Amino acid sequence: MNNLIAAIIGFIVAFMVLVNGILTGYTDLYMSSIIIHIVGLVCITIVIIVGKHKIKNLKAVPLFLYAGGILGVSNVVLSNLCFTELGVSLTLALGQVGQFLASAVIDHYGLLGLKKIPFNKKKIWGLLIVSIGIIIMMFE
Repeated sequence: MNNLIAAIIGFIVAFMVLVNGILTGYTDLYMSSIIIHIVGLVCITIVIIVGKHKIKNLKAVPLFLYAGGILGVSNVVLSNLCFTELGVSLTLALGQVGQFLASAVIDHYGLLGLKKIPFNKKKIWGLLIVSIGIIIMMFE
């Protein structure tokens, strides 16, 4: 089931980059990011209220974990910036290489207390094949 959900996330991200990029054309890079995050805040607030979810003790959360918000805003702004020049496919393909490299380092070293999953030859081949595909896409 999680594999299917992960694939659905891929579709959502592709359409998110498309819609966000078009919105940036109507406004600008930073105003579109503000709009996107306000709409997201309203949506998740409704989910919390309607679903009657209880908010846990936020005082117990280490401060550095709030960096996810900074990373999220950075992702939206940089995706919107790249979209106008690269389009959806290349923006996401190059982003996937960055995600693969970062996740390989995170897994290999077990960052932030995660279980260590060593980098192996299969992953090198996977990255190489994906990189070749992206190079082909870049020089169409």
